[in-house]
Amino acid sequence: MARVPAMQAVVDVLVDEGVDVAFGCPGAAILPLYEAMQDRGIDHLVVRHEEGATHMADGWSRTTGNVGVAIGTSGPAGTNMITGLYTAHADSVPILCITGQAATTKLHQEAFQAVDIVEIARPVTKWAVQVKEAAQLPWIFREAFRVARSGRPGPVLIDLPIDVQKQLIEWDSSIDSALPVSTVKPSPARVERALDMLLAAERPLILAGGGVVLGEASDPLRRLAERLGVPVGVTLMGKGSFPEDHELFAGMAGIQTSQRWANAAFLESDLVLALGARFGDRHTGEISVYRGDRKFIHVDIEPTQLGKVFGPDLGVVSDTREFLEALLAALDARTAPARDRAWVKRLGDLKAELPRKEDFDCTPIKAPRVFKELNEFYGPETYFVTAIGLYQIWSGQFQRAHLPRHYQVCGQAGPLGWEIPAAIGVKKARPEAEVVGVVGDYSFQFLVEELAVAAQYDVGFVLVMLNNEYLGLIRQSELPYEMNYQVDIHYDDHGTDNVKIMEAYGCSGTRVEDPGEIRSSLEWARKEAERTKRPVLVEIMIEREGNAAMGAALDAVREFEAAE
Repeated sequence: MARVPAMQAVVDVLVDEGVDVAFGCPGAAILPLYEAMQDRGIDHLVVRHEEGATHMADGWSRTTGNVGVAIGTSGPAGTNMITGLYTAHADSVPILCITGQAATTKLHQEAFQAVDIVEIARPVTKWAVQVKEAAQLPWIFREAFRVARSGRPGPVLIDLPIDVQKQLIEWDSSIDSALPVSTVKPSPARVERALDMLLAAERPLILAGGGVVLGEASDPLRRLAERLGVPVGVTLMGKGSFPEDHELFAGMAGIQTSQRWANAAFLESDLVLALGARFGDRHTGEISVYRGDRKFIHVDIEPTQLGKVFGPDLGVVSDTREFLEALLAALDARTAPARDRAWVKRLGDLKAELPRKEDFDCTPIKAPRVFKELNEFYGPETYFVTAIGLYQIWSGQFQRAHLPRHYQVCGQAGPLGWEIPAAIGVKKARPEAEVVGVVGDYSFQFLVEELAVAAQYDVGFVLVMLNNEYLGLIRQSELPYEMNYQVDIHYDDHGTDNVKIMEAYGCSGTRVEDPGEIRSSLEWARKEAERTKRPVLVEIMIEREGNAAMGAALDAVREFEAAE
C-alpha cells in the first residue's frame, strides 16, 4: 500500500463524506491540512473569527443535513469555537471542528498556543479527541462522521498536533468508504400501544419537534395527520415541518414563541404525541400546567431524553421517520373508525377567535407589521435565519414557514451574532436560493465582521433588522424589577449607523421608518443582493419599547397589544 501524507488521507475522507465547503482560519499549527486541501474540490472561506466558522458550518449543516466543517489553528482558535460547538450540541446539529495543536513533545511545556482543547470541548460535543498516532487519522475522521450523524446528531472536535499532521501513512482511498450509520427502529409493541392511545383520544395533538426535521419525517407526519384527522403543532425547532396554511396546523404552543390560539388548543387537548421534542422550558413553561391531565407519548431517538423533563405515559425510542412509517403500517392493518371532525372544527374556531393583530399602520413601526410584510413578500421556498431576542420571539409568533430546513433558528443556546455567519452557511449550501436573515440591532454587531467573508466570496443575502436601539428582551425582562438599567444602546440620532457599517464592508443598506416603505425596501434589497452578490441590509426602526407577549405558563401569557 502506498505511503502518502497523512493530511492527504484526511482530505480524501472529507471529500468522500460529502464535504464540498469548509469555513476556517489558517494558522501555523494547521498548515499541513491546508496544504493537502489545495485543489481538492473543497471550497474554503477564510473567516474573520473562528466562532463565525462554526456558525457557518452550522447553517450549512442545518440546510443540507450533512456534516458541516469548521477549521482553526491551535490555542484561541479552538476556544473561540466553543460557543459554536455548544450551539450545535444544543440543537443536535452535526458539525466537525478541526483544530491544529502544538507538537506532542511540547504539550507538557506550556508551548505557545497549546491548550487542552479536548477537555474544554468535551461537555459540548458528542466526541472530542486528540490524534497522537498518524496511522489513526483516516479512521478517526471516519468515526467522527459516523458519531456526528448517529442517533441524536451533534458536533465532534478533532485536535491535530502539528508533528502528527506531517507524517506519512499507508493509505489507499480507492478501497475506503464511510462507516455505516444504524437506523433506530421502534419496538412494534410500543407502536401498537401508541396507535391504541391515539385512536382512543378525543382531542389528540401531534407535537412536531426538531427531530422531525432532522429525521426527514415531514412527509409521513403529514400523511399520518391527514389519515387520522389529528392536528399538528410545532416547537420552535420543528417550525417548517408541517405547512402552516394547512387546516390541521395547530400552531406553536409556548410561553414566548407561540400563538394565543395554539396555546388554547394545546390546553384543550387530551393526548399529545411528541415527536423528537425535548420539552424545552420556553415551550413548556410551568410544567404542572403543561402536563395537566393530558396523556403524553414521547418519541425520541435518544433514550435519555425520555423522562428528562417529566415522565411520559408512553416512551418510544426511535427515529421519527421510522416511527411514523411503522405507525402508518400498523394503521393499515386495522379498520379504524372515521374521526369526528369536531376537534378540527374547534381548532379552526380558536384560530378565528384568538388572533394577534399584525396590520399596524402606526409610526414608530410595530414589530408584528414587519413579519406581516415578510410573510406576504417572500415565498415558501425562502430560507430564513434568526437568532435570539425579542425579534426571535416575534418571528416565532408571527412568521410563517411551510417547508422543513427553511426556518433556521438557534433554539436552545441562543448565541447573539449567529445570524450573519449562519446565513453565509445556508447560502453556500443553497446558492440559488433566496436567503433572509432576521436580526436585531444588538445581535448584528456581535459577529458583524463576517460580512467581510460574504463580500469577499460573493455570498449575497438579505438582512432584515428590527432596530429598537435597546437590548429589547432584557429590557422587557427587567419590567418585574421595575427598572430600565444598562439596556439602552441609543445615542446620537439612531445609535450605531448600521447602514454605514454595511457600506464599510462593501455592502449596502437602507433605513426604513414608515411601515408603508417596508415592501418597496424588500423589493430593492432582493434586486441589490442579486446584483452585487453581497449582503444587503433593510434596517427597520421599530417602536423602542414594544413588548412581546410572554408569561410563565401556557395559561398565563401576558398580551401587550389588543387582538384587533
